[in-house]
Amino acid sequence: MSGLIALLDDVAAIAKVAASSIDDVIGQAAKAGTKAAGAVIDDAAVTPKYVQGFEPSRELPVIWRITKGSLKNKLLFLLPAGLALSAFAPWLIAPLLMLGGAYLCFEGAEKVAHALGIGGHGHEDYPDKENVVEDPAQLEEQKAQGAIKTDFILSAEIMTIALAAIPESNFWMEAATLAAVAIMITVAVYGSVAVIVKMDDLGLAMANRGRLAPTRALGRGIVRGMPGFLKALTVIGTAAMLWVGGSIIVHGLEELGFATLGHWIHDAAYAVAHAVPASVEGVVEWLSKAVMDGVLGLALGLALIPLGEKVITPLWRAVFHRGRGAAA
Repeated sequence: MSGLIALLDDVAAIAKVAASSIDDVIGQAAKAGTKAAGAVIDDAAVTPKYVQGFEPSRELPVIWRITKGSLKNKLLFLLPAGLALSAFAPWLIAPLLMLGGAYLCFEGAEKVAHALGIGGHGHEDYPDKENVVEDPAQLEEQKAQGAIKTDFILSAEIMTIALAAIPESNFWMEAATLAAVAIMITVAVYGSVAVIVKMDDLGLAMANRGRLAPTRALGRGIVRGMPGFLKALTVIGTAAMLWVGGSIIVHGLEELGFATLGHWIHDAAYAVAHAVPASVEGVVEWLSKAVMDGVLGLALGLALIPLGEKVITPLWRAVFHRGRGAAA
């Protein structure tokens, strides 16, 4: 009997350690995921356009297909690459993170430039934009593959940001945390996309079949409000990209020994915060720093637009458009 009790004690101790480890993994994953806010919001803002033009019955299957492609991107390709990077070339994380930050700045600035009519085309410019595909199955294949390729870029940013945010630990803890980040963010992004895409259908059903007048009124409000909501989501995503991208650049420069810019932004935000009542100092300091990081991100992104449009985008088109042409 004493042996059985000792065994149960050991099992209980192991369970406590396992539960603590799971809590640590989830906690670290949540913290790391928040660092990737800009890319996450951009992912959620971009994806709904890939299900436009489909029958309502095909929208959720297409989103599910993109979701599986996103998990494959993160778990089969980016997770092993991130772990290898952490194990064998940790010095590369900061430069790669800055590269991802620069890409966020470029994407955000390109959207701003496009909105102001001064150039840039954001995600609306892709090789087959002008091609009209009449076969629904072919259209679904084309849009799903396009969404998965776009997701790979955004997922690479997310996983790199998450990897840099994870505290130093053993291999398995890092692997579990990155896997948790991949699953949590994918579920959050594409679950949100599914809700967004089906909201107008829900609103229409409520407006047409609701038994109560308030229900029908709410349905009409949802239908009328969705275009504005999608525009607001795009604006929020763009601002988040510029803010996160700029902050990544500043932090990366500090990691590489160039801390002057980061100190200047910190001191300026501190000065602004101490010019307002103490009750809002913390919020004002955070907001001031975020605005300065965002302005820096916008300036850097605008400077990168010529390079992106004249060099990187044509190269991307040449590689992937040629591959589709060969497959066709």
